[in-house]
Amino acid sequence: MLQNSITMVLIILIINIVYVSFFTIRMILTLKGQRYLAAFISMFEVVIYVVGLGLVLDNLNEIQNLIAYAVGYGIGVIVGMKIEEKLALGYITVNVISTESEKDLPKLLRDKGYGVTNWMASGLEGNRLAMQILTPRKYELKLYQNIKELDPKAFIIAYEPKTIHGGFWVKAVRKGKLKHDN
Repeated sequence: MLQNSITMVLIILIINIVYVSFFTIRMILTLKGQRYLAAFISMFEVVIYVVGLGLVLDNLNEIQNLIAYAVGYGIGVIVGMKIEEKLALGYITVNVISTESEKDLPKLLRDKGYGVTNWMASGLEGNRLAMQILTPRKYELKLYQNIKELDPKAFIIAYEPKTIHGGFWVKAVRKGKLKHDN
């Protein structure tokens, strides 16, 4: 009897981890405009959900099943987020404010394959170099590292653009011609 109970708890736990991981990935794909892939994933997601919930509802008198469902849900959120981090879908735009106007930071970053638009700006304490940098999310951490190596005191703000259109850099991304291995 105890063996069946442990087996049921493990099955419910695993089912919910898989279900919520799919759910998390589907939501992220939906937000990023990947509607057909999100719809495809949702077909598997709903089957897994119905099976897992059915196991719990058929055995409501077994509190460990409900606990396994809840724990699996929490772990599934973490697993889904980790998967999304590894996939690193989409792009980020990074705004950088630097006092290092003597260095040619835009050129150094462009040489590494980043799309950089720059201009001089006025801050509270004088002139600053302002840069807007676009990169695939999979290169986000490397970009931060590159910026900090070039200017450890740089002010950095990052966000995900919803729409990208035009520009030479977008064409280079589509052709796979970025050089982020530097």
